[in-house]
Amino acid sequence: MKLIYLFSITLFIIMPSFSQQKDTISIKGNFDLIYNTSSTYKEYKIVRKSRLNNLRNKVSDSVKQLNNDLNLKGQRINKLEQDLNNINKVLLKNIAEKTSAIRLQNSIFFFGIELKKSSYKFMVWMIFILLVGVLSYFIFKYKNSFLTILEAKENLLQAEEELVMFKKKSIESDQKLRRQLQDEINKQRGI
Repeated sequence: MKLIYLFSITLFIIMPSFSQQKDTISIKGNFDLIYNTSSTYKEYKIVRKSRLNNLRNKVSDSVKQLNNDLNLKGQRINKLEQDLNNINKVLLKNIAEKTSAIRLQNSIFFFGIELKKSSYKFMVWMIFILLVGVLSYFIFKYKNSFLTILEAKENLLQAEEELVMFKKKSIESDQKLRRQLQDEINKQRGI
């Protein structure tokens, strides 16, 4: 049973290879065949016209087939070159777009000027430090002014207190002088 099975598989594999063989003798093989099958007359070979015409037709067909193959391959090469050129154009366009996108991603527009992110960060930090410095200066000036105003208010209060005291003393001394004057006038009249 195994032997029959193995034989049938081998038969199915070998048979198609025999049935698909064509007249695929090469051009050189055809020339050799004509040379070997031709007869000789003195030094010359005698070739049958039918075989020579058959060989010429085969050679002509082979040359036409080769030319067709060559033309098809040339057309295919041209098409592939066009495709390659198109792909290169698309690639160059994509590279340009990628470069532009990366440049835009790594830059920031500040007042209509394109700056790199590192330059922008540096500039922002400088502005921040400058603003903190200016703020510190104004806070320092305000504090000094506030202290000066407090001192001036204290001096004003002291001056007002001294003025009030001076007015009281001057009123007292005025009253004292008027009493003394009145006492003197009363002494002068009473005498």
